[in-house]
Amino acid sequence: MSMMNTAELNRLAERYPQVLERSLWQRYRIPFSIGTLALYFLFCWWFFAIGKTLSEANWGIAGNYLADWVSYEIRPEFNIDRDGAITLTYPRFDPIGPNPNPEWIETSRDTITRSAAVTPDASTAAPTAAKPSTSFSFMASPTPQAAPATSGTETPDATATSTSEDVITEARVALSTNAHLDISGERVTLVRGDGTATLLLNSAEDTVTIEGEKPDWVEQRLEGGRVIAYFGSAGWIDVSSDRVRVRKRFFGWENFVFDTNSPFFGLSTGEVWQTITSGERIDPKMSNLALAWNNILYNASWQHLDVWTKLLQTIVMAFMGTLLAMLVAFPLSFIAARNITRNRPVNQITKRFFDFVRSVDMLIWALFFTRAFGPGPLAGISAIFVTDTGTLGKLYAEALENIDDKQREGVKSVGAPAAAVQRFGVLPQVMPVFASQALYFWESNTRSATIIGAVGAGGIGLKLWEAMRTNSDWENVAYMVLLILIVVFLFDAISNSLRSRLMGKSRH
Repeated sequence: MSMMNTAELNRLAERYPQVLERSLWQRYRIPFSIGTLALYFLFCWWFFAIGKTLSEANWGIAGNYLADWVSYEIRPEFNIDRDGAITLTYPRFDPIGPNPNPEWIETSRDTITRSAAVTPDASTAAPTAAKPSTSFSFMASPTPQAAPATSGTETPDATATSTSEDVITEARVALSTNAHLDISGERVTLVRGDGTATLLLNSAEDTVTIEGEKPDWVEQRLEGGRVIAYFGSAGWIDVSSDRVRVRKRFFGWENFVFDTNSPFFGLSTGEVWQTITSGERIDPKMSNLALAWNNILYNASWQHLDVWTKLLQTIVMAFMGTLLAMLVAFPLSFIAARNITRNRPVNQITKRFFDFVRSVDMLIWALFFTRAFGPGPLAGISAIFVTDTGTLGKLYAEALENIDDKQREGVKSVGAPAAAVQRFGVLPQVMPVFASQALYFWESNTRSATIIGAVGAGGIGLKLWEAMRTNSDWENVAYMVLLILIVVFLFDAISNSLRSRLMGKSRH
């Protein structure tokens, strides 16, 4: 076939203009699509106030949260009296342990004299005047004797006593190699690299004054109010008129193996091994090895045994919910498939049932069953079971409707009963697909069980939510998230391997 020349194309265009002329949509569809997409993004930017959200976001707090996942803080507090004495304390559950004496805190002590007024007990110094008696007695004098009148009660003068105490008068806290703070009476000096800030404390007026120019890493929202200084990954401090709170940050997870109550706390790995293998028995009721294992499982800070138990509970919850859903969806899918059950009303009723149970999200079902059964794994299993029954039933029914009828007709042609037709003509075609989909949902439900656990359905999700609500145990959150990731990765690998084997067998 020869190519048409220009003259022939022109004649053809004149005769049939509607064939060769491009429509308006064909000419402008690309710029129109790009413009529509740009308008859509602009609408989303305005509707969700993305610009305002980004500008007002506190990225410093977000950074602290991320740092808390992989680090911990030790929180010494310096309380400053009006006479300049400093008292060093630690919070009750601080990870530093009993009798803390960190090397990064240096203190100077001195003896100061404190005077106190002592007032004697008035009940012993001044006798109480007797009240005149008004009752009649045969033994009493006919004329009652009045008590001697007093002009008033004499109060002895208060006496002043003085005591000498050995107290902390100065303290230096080293936050890092180039950052530290000095506390001396009513003056706090902050040093970060080349920058320095001096704070003057006035406990009488309850004010904090920044001397000189304020560095950008020092924050004071109200004049005379408390001051917060940030030292990056080294930590931060909070200074008020009579107290300095230090937050020194350390990389890692504190007391992950042994907590501060364990006799193995603070020992090196070699010392722990030596104590377990050849040391004297610490607890007469058990060996040192059993004691060490017990201390690890019942670590008060990390609660390893409880976390692992809740994780296993989540795995079992996902497995049982998926298994029950698969067992119920399997027979219902044969009723929903049009080519298996040739009754349209029955097909539609079954399919609408699938739509109903899967249209309600698993989280909503979890809330419902939590109210019905109370918090616990049963509510989680029920939520997964109901939701996946609808989803697997729909997928199974669609797989049945797409089978090759030749295999089924071949089994039917030899006079096999209806059950045998389904067994040998249908199941070999769909069982690998059914099993593959069930494995995928089992792996997916391991993640979903964590989410529904947060609303009271049991498992590690509830424990994860409790740790997040404290807003201070983010390292525990990271620990549980890491365990969940390991389990999901492991189950994903197992599920992919089994699915590939099943689908591979179905192709041969």
